[in-house]
Amino acid sequence: MSVSASASVSARIPKVPFWAQIVAGLVLGVLLGWLARSQDVDWLKETLSQVGGIFVQLLKLAVAPLVFFAILVSITNLRKVNNAARLAAQTLLWFMITSLIAVAIGLTIGLLTNPGAGTGLTPADGKAPENKGSWIDFLTGIVPTDVITPFTELNVLQIVFMAAVAGIAALKLGEKAQPILSLSESVLALLQKALWWVIRLAPIGTAGLIGRAIVNYGWDLIGKYATLTAGIYIGCALVLFGVYPLLLATVAKLSPLQFFKGAWPAIQLAFVSRSSVGTMPVTQKVTERLGVPKEYASFAVPFGATTKMDGCAAIYPALAAIFIAQIFDVQLGIKEYLLIVFVSVIGSAATAGLTGATVMLTLTLSALGLPLEGVGLLMAIDPILDMVRTATNVAGQALVPVIVSSREKILDREKYDTVTASPVDDREPEPALAA
Repeated sequence: MSVSASASVSARIPKVPFWAQIVAGLVLGVLLGWLARSQDVDWLKETLSQVGGIFVQLLKLAVAPLVFFAILVSITNLRKVNNAARLAAQTLLWFMITSLIAVAIGLTIGLLTNPGAGTGLTPADGKAPENKGSWIDFLTGIVPTDVITPFTELNVLQIVFMAAVAGIAALKLGEKAQPILSLSESVLALLQKALWWVIRLAPIGTAGLIGRAIVNYGWDLIGKYATLTAGIYIGCALVLFGVYPLLLATVAKLSPLQFFKGAWPAIQLAFVSRSSVGTMPVTQKVTERLGVPKEYASFAVPFGATTKMDGCAAIYPALAAIFIAQIFDVQLGIKEYLLIVFVSVIGSAATAGLTGATVMLTLTLSALGLPLEGVGLLMAIDPILDMVRTATNVAGQALVPVIVSSREKILDREKYDTVTASPVDDREPEPALAA
């Protein structure tokens, strides 16, 4: 076929946007999952399970080295930014402000809906989780006993600690550390390129993950948790489509529509993958597309991917604590509600150790004196809840750098106002954290 004929054929084949591919995978997964469950098709059940499992495993494969080199490079990139300390402080402040708003919404919905009432569940249905969170474990668990175990056991919090120490040491060494920094930037670019290929497989992974969830849990399970599930989805939607746009319009003086137009690829990938860290390269790219300076975005996004979790660490533990208290017939008062707020705003970094929100929930229950067996009540429904939680997390991780950049007058308004393309649709994306 001639070059002109090939060009003509490709011109007639419309390019399917990545978001449309994700939606198609979602619909296909629902249909295949329903078919496999209703008709008891064993080979289809196994295929969906394997496809979804392999996609998640590929994402997890890059998490440990990605977090280490992303945090290391992001800290050293701060030397290129004016008022770096002020930007870091503003970022942390807005992380806390948005977490405070999110946990307040979660508590309000929980008090209005009584998610644990009428479920038919009893304390006997619960069981204690294998992984628990406590303030002592959080504080002592930051420092690793060796440099290998955090990578093999995927303890993200300890990896962040080691990367931060290495990054600060590199800043102090100056030119002597330049060979290490150049190597780190190259390794990071390599990891991001490989992870980008995995991200392109997300539509297929979506079909497998959604199909597997329907095969394993069906629709009956959601019935017992209908109020809780609806509460978490409504709470996340209020934060995602209410609070965030309001902050953009009033605090940052920006168009919320432009933000979602630019950030949507990261939000939708987070919904499917249920991994803030796995989504981080896309979050970084959309944040830069929205006009945030690369040097600042390369610090704020990796920092947020491990600590900024409005869904997992604010809305979810607030509603889940009320749900568990009602199942175990424990009365919560003003003191307990204030404690939930405190733990959610201050303790969200404790969720960095594991995928999902189990550690944060056990930390909250421990602070309230509620039975940890209550976590077992939520494990079956957790994958369904985790999708919207992670999408909210990632939206917040992109939102805060945009707000801070706008307030500090370093945001490229022209890029923000004209953002349209999805970075996932780019064939050869520029490495997001390369210097």
